[in-house]
Amino acid sequence: MLRIPIKEGENIDRALKRYKRKFDKTGTRRQLQARKQFLKPSIENRRQNQKAQYVQGLKDQEQI
Repeated sequence: MLRIPIKEGENIDRALKRYKRKFDKTGTRRQLQARKQFLKPSIENRRQNQKAQYVQGLKDQEQI
């Protein structure tokens, strides 16, 4: 369970924003979505390869 200490006089919106950021970093949301629907390992590997190619392409464009 995530705990976000709220400082005295802190706005609740700011605390919620910190909570959401921490929640995303833990990967809980991705885990829940992955458990909802089963993906074959071959499809999952293909998606990872496509993502890696996309990121590598972006890095190559930055270097040019």
